[in-house]
Amino acid sequence: MPNDDSRLAALLSVLENLDTEASTTERGDLDLLGTDELVRRMNAEDRRVPEAVAERIPEIAAAVDGITERFRRGGRLIYIGAGTAGRIGVLDASECPPTFGTDPSMVVGLIAGGETAIRAAVENAEDDAEAAGISLRELELSALDTVVGISASGRTPYVVGGLNHARAVGALTVAIASNASSEIGAAAEIAIEVVTGPEFISGSTRLKSGTAQKLVVNMLTTLSMIKLGKTYRGVMVDLLATNEKLHARSIRTVSQLAGVGIDEASAALKGAEGSVKLALLMLATDASPQTAASALDGADGILRDAISALA
Repeated sequence: MPNDDSRLAALLSVLENLDTEASTTERGDLDLLGTDELVRRMNAEDRRVPEAVAERIPEIAAAVDGITERFRRGGRLIYIGAGTAGRIGVLDASECPPTFGTDPSMVVGLIAGGETAIRAAVENAEDDAEAAGISLRELELSALDTVVGISASGRTPYVVGGLNHARAVGALTVAIASNASSEIGAAAEIAIEVVTGPEFISGSTRLKSGTAQKLVVNMLTTLSMIKLGKTYRGVMVDLLATNEKLHARSIRTVSQLAGVGIDEASAALKGAEGSVKLALLMLATDASPQTAASALDGADGILRDAISALA
């Protein structure tokens, strides 16, 4: 067994070759700059992120198609990550139910160290290569599911171990890293390696790396939900009106998409028990709630197809 000193030496050697850990001489004077110049320089770095994401469009598209296909068969999307990467997965998962009306179990975020780690650092949690596999077993991971591992360095043991477990089960595996030729990329079927370069503050991967991760996970869920019929004409039609703002948005959505007044939109929503999609179908076809609901079921929840079926 290697001793602590040899393990540390090996890790230092790995970090030395990671773009996300690199420093640049041009940033040595940051503490001497005025605020306007600091903002300009940081903004210039951030503008590189969307370009780096664009270079990975084929891999992102493949991941979206794979996730969507498994969703249609009852599968789930499960994010795994540590620190910032884990929090980004948890954030994306938690926003799917109110945005798309999904069951909370459909998109899940697992973070090294558990829920405590969402708000505070949990020491050494990311180094536990077995923990993610244990959590995935508790979720009864199957071949119908997709596991997306997120790690800026691309070498986080928690994520590597989780992806290895997921592949053994037969789940689709996707890696999101900020370094090329990453360990998690090698462990996954689809490697989305968005190389964003040295961070504005060396090694602070909550910056460009985190931004890239957020952009990619936005695509994975948003685009798969579009393909599942969770939107219509670019508008959310499966949102859950869990507060006054979302209730008002539901009425406004029905009013605008159906071309009716607020009162008629509100009445249709009431008849549809709050379902924007069902209210729109009823208004578009004059169908009863029961007929419209049956048509939606027959169209796998895709509003356009349900409208065509009742036309």
